[in-house]
Amino acid sequence: MLRLITSLLIFLSTAGPMQAGAWLREKGSTFTSISFTSTWFLETANATYLEFGVRDDLTLGIDANIYRSPIQGQAGTVTLFLRRPLGDRDGKHRWAYELGVGADWIGDVIIPHVRTGISWGRGFSLGEKNGWMAVDASVNWDLGQGLHLTKIDSTLGLSLSDRFSGMLQVYLGSVGGESYGTLAPSFIFAPRKTKFKLQLGAEARVGAFENTGLKIGLWREF
Repeated sequence: MLRLITSLLIFLSTAGPMQAGAWLREKGSTFTSISFTSTWFLETANATYLEFGVRDDLTLGIDANIYRSPIQGQAGTVTLFLRRPLGDRDGKHRWAYELGVGADWIGDVIIPHVRTGISWGRGFSLGEKNGWMAVDASVNWDLGQGLHLTKIDSTLGLSLSDRFSGMLQVYLGSVGGESYGTLAPSFIFAPRKTKFKLQLGAEARVGAFENTGLKIGLWREF
């Protein structure tokens, strides 16, 4: 049972959307994202993510994921969190910390957790193009089974034009004595005359590339 919980927690930990990391939302602004990922073996994941700027120095959010497998059944996780800045908010380097509470569920098993995290980010220029780098480190402190999930998510993004951006994310983590690595390249497209952005990408687990998942997501800021 513990091994099943471990494998499902690893899958859920790599199924989330892009996070703002060290960049907080402006007061009154909202970011939402929904995504769907499916592998060749019909393992699927739905992710829902929301951030709201309560103040310029306080962002609240919800991070929820649901995983389904023909063999392992259904599992999920949800976390309510707050994010606040650390240090100088006007410099090149941005820092923020995150605190959250939530729960994982696997079948009838519900496991509460507490999340602590720290994020770093900075923008950069490549010729006439703008980009961003971010590193998000967090620990989900499992209050039930003792399977603490440690994650380091790295993001490198580049705006290719007014409507297209490219992004490469690398997820590293450890839970229950097992480690994982996932590569997640994607493109973001902003259709004309809409307020939405479309994300198309893939998620490839290191050492299990045959089970690469294809991902489609929808973002909106308002």
